[in-house]
Amino acid sequence: MSAAGTQRIPPIQCLLTFETLARLRSVTQAAEELCVTPSAVSHRVKQLEQIIGTKLFGRADFSLTTEGSEYLAHVRDGLATLQKFPGPAGQSSNPGKRKLRLAVTPTFARSILIPRLRQFTEAYPEIDLTLQVSIPLLDVVAEDADLTIRFGTGRYADVEHICLMKDEVTLLASPAFVRDHGPFETAQDIEGENLLRSPLEPWRTWFAAHHLDWPEPLEGSQFNDIGLMCDAAAAGMGIALIRLKLGAPWLENGALVRLGNNAVYAANIPSPHAHYLCWRTGAMDRWECAAFVEWLRKSLV
Repeated sequence: MSAAGTQRIPPIQCLLTFETLARLRSVTQAAEELCVTPSAVSHRVKQLEQIIGTKLFGRADFSLTTEGSEYLAHVRDGLATLQKFPGPAGQSSNPGKRKLRLAVTPTFARSILIPRLRQFTEAYPEIDLTLQVSIPLLDVVAEDADLTIRFGTGRYADVEHICLMKDEVTLLASPAFVRDHGPFETAQDIEGENLLRSPLEPWRTWFAAHHLDWPEPLEGSQFNDIGLMCDAAAAGMGIALIRLKLGAPWLENGALVRLGNNAVYAANIPSPHAHYLCWRTGAMDRWECAAFVEWLRKSLV
């Protein structure tokens, strides 16, 4: 670097871009947060490196060099000082909201997350949360998300993760379907009925729990989203094997009911899969990610 007396002071836009890219480690996300193009992000970082005469990022994953880490600490201290300076109205300047992208399966979002989400936005008004729907098939990975809610076995070698929610399955149908096709008193009474299918919830779970040596149904309507299957069952299309927590909205409004009141149909069978919150290594270094994980875990207790 040149001597302090002659060193050029970097433009504030370059410093803000450097801090944002170091935090997000994604040119696309940094560009979105700063409301500029990805090429502008790259240009500003190169300009900053030329001004200070030091390479800030060492690899394609935007990990910092040793000099970059040291410089980042100084940049953040400087930006924090500037943010404390009172504006014209005597109030602190707004440093801008933190962006957080969450990929979530539709029914989990509708039944579990959305009813609680206002608590998070009120507790963390400085975080802008973007929800994007991920394909609700086992272990499908959503791209370009900071945090992802996945449904499956939990054996994820590619990401760090925690188990969010386990559930139990039971048989549900519309009140009219139960009235017209019942009474359902034994497990064998569902034989010959329309069994709605989903790769997310295999029928063998329920069959095995009731000692039925039946094969997985190969015919009948199939759905890759539990919410769609709930809607189909509510419309009288057949019997659905549904997780209780996800099916709660339909049970509460009376659109779906249990098949019978006896011990056979009142029994809740553990689902072989669960919902997991996943993130790439390094994501928890961002306080907005850590804050959401801590909040969601506590809200589901």
